[in-house]
Amino acid sequence: MKRLRMNVKPAGSSGWIASAFCAAVLTALSLFSSKAEAMKIQEVKSPGGITAWLVEAHTTPLIAMRFAFDGGGSAQDPEGRLGLANFLASMLDEGAGDLGAKQFQERMEELAMRMGFDDGRDAFYGSFETLTENREAAAQLLALAINRPRFDAEAIERMRKQHLAGLASAARDPARVATEQWMALAFAGHPYGRPANGTPKSVSDVTREDLAGFHARVFAKDTLRVVVVGDIDAATLGSMLDTVFSALPAKATLSPVARTEPKAAQKLKVIDMNVPQSAARFGLPAMPRTDKDFMAAFVLNTILGGSSFTSRLYQEVREKRGLAYGVDTSIIPMRNASMFFGGVATKNEEVGQSLDVIRAELKRMAADGPTDKEMADTKAYLTGSFALRFDTNANIANQLLWMLVEGLGRGYVETRNPQIDAVTIDDVRRVAKRLFEGRELMVTVVGRPKGLGSGG
Repeated sequence: MKRLRMNVKPAGSSGWIASAFCAAVLTALSLFSSKAEAMKIQEVKSPGGITAWLVEAHTTPLIAMRFAFDGGGSAQDPEGRLGLANFLASMLDEGAGDLGAKQFQERMEELAMRMGFDDGRDAFYGSFETLTENREAAAQLLALAINRPRFDAEAIERMRKQHLAGLASAARDPARVATEQWMALAFAGHPYGRPANGTPKSVSDVTREDLAGFHARVFAKDTLRVVVVGDIDAATLGSMLDTVFSALPAKATLSPVARTEPKAAQKLKVIDMNVPQSAARFGLPAMPRTDKDFMAAFVLNTILGGSSFTSRLYQEVREKRGLAYGVDTSIIPMRNASMFFGGVATKNEEVGQSLDVIRAELKRMAADGPTDKEMADTKAYLTGSFALRFDTNANIANQLLWMLVEGLGRGYVETRNPQIDAVTIDDVRRVAKRLFEGRELMVTVVGRPKGLGSGG
């Protein structure tokens, strides 16, 4: 998929724009150096009824917008057209309105603006950044991309080649294959179990009508979530929101996605690949974000495998035994399922022992819970590092969109750290038993591991 593009005009007749943009980005690094709690998050409603969150920051002449069409991710891919959302994300800046792909890209460069689109499992995301003085022209270009994408044949075929090349590369990457195979194992028969980027056949079969149909079903006002951070006031933002989004249909036409949880009768699946080291992915069901135990699970996961160099698993697997190059875990709450998910990569001869150590640590955590020191250090780390997520307009916008899509409310900025502080060691012990006691990991391994069976 395409990632966010940086379109900066080279020095010349308009080179000063690029210089101003870069200077503004550097200056923005100092924004919000105080605590995240100091932010004022406004809720703005445009004359046309579009709602957004706004944080005004007038220190630098930059505006960052992040938006999502909630529910419109790859889980909406039709059967036979897997990877369609991913394909669409690469097409929206490849010509729109009266501008072909080349003219559209040239106009982006003239405006020194950023525009990008991406697909998740449960939402379709957009990203937009502009200098204040180019706001109106940049917003009009964004409006074209969102409302009137062209889907020209030449651009479709060019993007198709890129997607097929990406799939071919991914098929040779043990870590990516292990993740995709784990999802297929744990969510068999569910949209979460399908490859989000598609297959060579499904991508080859995508048509202009498929892209236009997905766009028409997913892009709508009722699922739109918008946040804006930067040099703009509420009244001006209201006008910009209507420029960009007012032409969208009122309601999306989404296919229902059933609530589920990861489960598999086959607990171990080995996928043969001729590589010197194996990549393993492992996981279990977890609780949704709305569960009363979620924050305790978040703290637990940070202790266990979510804090890189200080986690238990890193210490036990890499530092003490030298078994693996890296090991990590996460709690991943999706819209219709939640999972405890982790990964490890190591030599084929040592993947089995690495997984044994991981299983033993989960069992030990379920039996004994964390230590007082682990609790204190982890809570200090989580609360102390939170403000670092709010250092630039773009990062603030990223965080706020995540909060908005997750339904956390504007007050989460103030309540998040107190929620972590309120987690007790007994909470974490209880949640460790809930997550790990009596459960067998679901594992996929890609490579040629020694001492592992095929898992049936």
